[in-house]
Amino acid sequence: MINIEYIKIPRERVPILIGKHGIAKKEIEKTTQTKIDVDSESGSISIEPLEESEDPLSVWKTKFIVKAIGRGFNPEVAMKLTSDEMILDIINLPDYVGKSKKAILRQKGRIIGKDGRTRDIITEMTGVDISIYGKTVSLIGNLDHIQIAKEAVDMILHGARHKSVYGFLEKKTRELRIKEFKEIAKK
Repeated sequence: MINIEYIKIPRERVPILIGKHGIAKKEIEKTTQTKIDVDSESGSISIEPLEESEDPLSVWKTKFIVKAIGRGFNPEVAMKLTSDEMILDIINLPDYVGKSKKAILRQKGRIIGKDGRTRDIITEMTGVDISIYGKTVSLIGNLDHIQIAKEAVDMILHGARHKSVYGFLEKKTRELRIKEFKEIAKK
């Protein structure tokens, strides 16, 4: 039985998925050993494994790579999802602020910060890639780091001052470094 996955992404993101001269799509297919069929008109995409595919999760991983590109990541960042350590987490802004376009815009602005500073600080301190696109905030990173970044975004969405969020990030990343150092020392 062939495992085919279907996903839909915004039409304006289809050219990013395909890439110049189809390079991005070919690279994803080659790396994941899958075949990606794209309907440029609707944004509908089907993903199926190639016969020689050795990774039973290749179709599933490819689906998340395509989903990440659909949520605003460039293909290079989305390709990090080929690693078993990396995950994609999507925060739906209307779940926090309702359907008001003004409220969504304001919260996106708070997460991005002046000149992108807040987003950059979260990325720098956690190592998590962040994309703010449409009504979502998407995160790519390993689970421990995503939990910290997600909590920081959550604090911002609940009205915390940026200074408080930065303090939280410093504390949590220090704790995480200590934990990772102890794990390395055990080996």
